[in-house]
Amino acid sequence: MAKHAEFQRLFMMAEPEILSLNAQAALGAVHPPQRSQFSLLVRHFLERFFNHETASPDGDAKGRLILIAVATGIPGFMVALYLWPVYHPFIAWPPGRPLNADPPPYWLQVNHHFFFVLYSFVAMGIVTVFEWDLFFPDLLDVFVLTTLPIHDRKLFQARVAAIAIFVVGFLLDANLLAPLVLPASFDPPNLPRLLLGHILAVLAAGLFSAVFILALQGALLAFLGERLFRRFSLILQGLSISALLMLLLLFPVLSAVVPVFLQSGSRLVRYCPPFWFLGIYQRLLEGPSALPIYTQLVQTGCAALLITVAVAALAYPFAYLRRVRQLVVGPGTHDTRTWAARPLHSLLHATLVRPPVRRAVFHFISQTLLRVQRYRIYLVLYGGVGLSVLVASVLRLTVTRGQVELEISADGVRAAIAIAAFWTVAGLRMAFVSPGNRQGSWVFRIVHGRPPRLSTALHQLQAAKLWVLLWAAVITFGVGLVLRALAPPELRTGSAAASLGILAAALCLLLTDLLFLSVNTVAFTGEPAREQPNLAMTLLKYFTFLPILVWIPVATEPWIEASPLHFALAAALVAGAHFVLRSLHRRVIREHCNMPGLEDDEDDFPMKLGLRY
Repeated sequence: MAKHAEFQRLFMMAEPEILSLNAQAALGAVHPPQRSQFSLLVRHFLERFFNHETASPDGDAKGRLILIAVATGIPGFMVALYLWPVYHPFIAWPPGRPLNADPPPYWLQVNHHFFFVLYSFVAMGIVTVFEWDLFFPDLLDVFVLTTLPIHDRKLFQARVAAIAIFVVGFLLDANLLAPLVLPASFDPPNLPRLLLGHILAVLAAGLFSAVFILALQGALLAFLGERLFRRFSLILQGLSISALLMLLLLFPVLSAVVPVFLQSGSRLVRYCPPFWFLGIYQRLLEGPSALPIYTQLVQTGCAALLITVAVAALAYPFAYLRRVRQLVVGPGTHDTRTWAARPLHSLLHATLVRPPVRRAVFHFISQTLLRVQRYRIYLVLYGGVGLSVLVASVLRLTVTRGQVELEISADGVRAAIAIAAFWTVAGLRMAFVSPGNRQGSWVFRIVHGRPPRLSTALHQLQAAKLWVLLWAAVITFGVGLVLRALAPPELRTGSAAASLGILAAALCLLLTDLLFLSVNTVAFTGEPAREQPNLAMTLLKYFTFLPILVWIPVATEPWIEASPLHFALAAALVAGAHFVLRSLHRRVIREHCNMPGLEDDEDDFPMKLGLRY
């Protein structure tokens, strides 16, 4: 009867029983679970992966972990759901397929399998790159944990265990949901073979991607040392994210040429890791009847995975020791001034940044942006995403007489101007408004007050907009010059170059005005947001605004190129829009400066209540 009552209690929706104080005292003291020193260290290192200023700026590590886990696991699950009508057509969907149609063609099924392998490879690579700096000790570990009675070997073993748990956890998270739906979506003739091939292929692809990043970082640190490695670490992170996202964004393009690659035994197949693990998928699914190329890819993938794991296991201890030694010794001192930039600074001081306030903020941004890890990560993420979207928009793969040819899209070149300008300005704005490093805010507060006078505030914010505009122009025009050399002949004329030039300048100027319209604080000195931003709404804004922005140069470039009158009219429209946005920004700053200032010891919460800002 007691067991029956306990079973019924599982399904009861009653409120928890409230005990009196005497009843609670009779229960005795609550004893925390006994954990070993090793388990405590592992928990500490795992928490550090999610509770640092880049991954969790607001300190809500658990909430951010759930958000990241859901964002990682949902795409594969949703694609598996969307494939159900492809294998089970019903009324009016998919368009043009009868209800009694045969299963999709063989190569279309291969492309479906290839997506899951590619997604696991890309997702695990991006997660590993994002946590790049946390796989090795930092100053907190060296100067705090090493002073405690903890053996160095135990610290090392705990960190390795935490890395293994982190990689395995995300590997399962990225690939665990899709197999729950795939049997119903694919309706395979041999379900055990499908599940075995899918699970082994996606796990091997994700594991190889994560371990390869770890092995690359460990080998470079072990051979080059911390100081030399840091010089190109940021570029390496950005290129890694760009390459990974590029593979995922180019999947629709690759899917059209996958049959040609596999049937011809192209070198690209042998040197592209996702194809290795697609070979595992197809070989286990089809058995001995699989194409011979799949067997060769399986051998390559298994050998590459074993070699990568061995390199990571050998390089990581040496890299760990060099990192600890470098932290103890210190980075040393070096002159951060660049003598080659002095003529450029002199020119800027004489023209664009003549007021002292504007000059001070301009150089404060230059000296701060690359010193803080959080800002560097933002630049890496936005730069990597922008570069991958740009390449995916420009490149086209076509099959001609059984050969795969690479083409440059004219519309893609036009769209690349908008893509480069948008991701540059958006990434810099994200870094500028981030409150990750506010040590410099007290200087501006003491010298200029809080809030400052209108003229001072305008100089401070114009310096930030000028900094962003200069770099956006450099990057956007650089992208335009590179693509012009590769573009089709219709974009190499003088009129086409002039129209693309005015579009690049207009996009850099207006995007800077628009994205910094509501910014009213000096770069890097803003306060943390009181409410957690809605990630879904943020992504919706990007997915809505970016396609419209990309459409503008594609639609207007031929019109501007057609006539000098159109060129002059476009320049006038840009100047008018800039004047309107500048007036709106001035009004926002005036309202901010007219607010009453706060004393240093005054609590601002009663004054805000969601109304002050």
